[in-house]
Amino acid sequence: MEELEYAQNAIGELGGDNRSGIAGTLHRISAIRNKNGKVVGLTCRVGRPATETVDMVRDLLEYGKSILFLGRPGIGKTTLLRGISRVLSVELRKRVVIVDTSNEIGGYGDIPHPEIGTARRLQVPEPWMQHKVMIEAVQNHMPEVIIVDEIGTEAEVRACRTIAQRGVMLIASAHGIKLNNIIKNPLLSDLIGGLKTVILSDQEAKARNCKKSILERRASPTFPFVIEMRERQYWVAHRTDKNVDELLYGKKPLVEVRRIDKQFKVVIERWRTED
Repeated sequence: MEELEYAQNAIGELGGDNRSGIAGTLHRISAIRNKNGKVVGLTCRVGRPATETVDMVRDLLEYGKSILFLGRPGIGKTTLLRGISRVLSVELRKRVVIVDTSNEIGGYGDIPHPEIGTARRLQVPEPWMQHKVMIEAVQNHMPEVIIVDEIGTEAEVRACRTIAQRGVMLIASAHGIKLNNIIKNPLLSDLIGGLKTVILSDQEAKARNCKKSILERRASPTFPFVIEMRERQYWVAHRTDKNVDELLYGKKPLVEVRRIDKQFKVVIERWRTED
């Protein structure tokens, strides 16, 4: 317990999300508490800059459309967002603003880690305020690009749509494995255009070989591209509007498979089906 107390004193006060960090680094420290709220353990997540995966989407970054990244925890979404920030702000010379809820993208402390390039970083006082800081970013700081990690609430989804309607490029992540997970998630489905129920005529239902009541996409997607990070170096990229429609019709959409081969080169396989 002496070591634990020493570590706690060195870390200082934990934030509202039960996390802290080490200034000038990308490391994150989270507390494990007992039922009385006392800290009985610490989890340290070591953060390191990594640049190789950014090359897998460099062409899409130059294209300038919003991208949503999906993947399980630990797959490298936050690391990727950090690298994208550097490429957009330094190499493509965009005005980039990062909404950094837990200081995971820019690191702990008031001076962000140099890995984010020349992007500006807005820290979020409490996790529930992320959507407010997203709106503040677009209203007050004239961004060309906004980067935000872990979209997960209805308010954050609405903030994403507001940002997209103002013509700002949005780079974001969400928990999920496949595009279908977002379609079936009532909180997040508006990111891919939302869903509505349509009643077909008997003739149309017979022609489509489906039920009379079906789901269709309600509006244009907030994110024109959705990328499933299946593994660290194996991704599946979707054109959101076309592929959401195909999935709702019960078809297998055509996708791009983006991977890094054994020679560490980016390989893009276009227009193939993928489970």
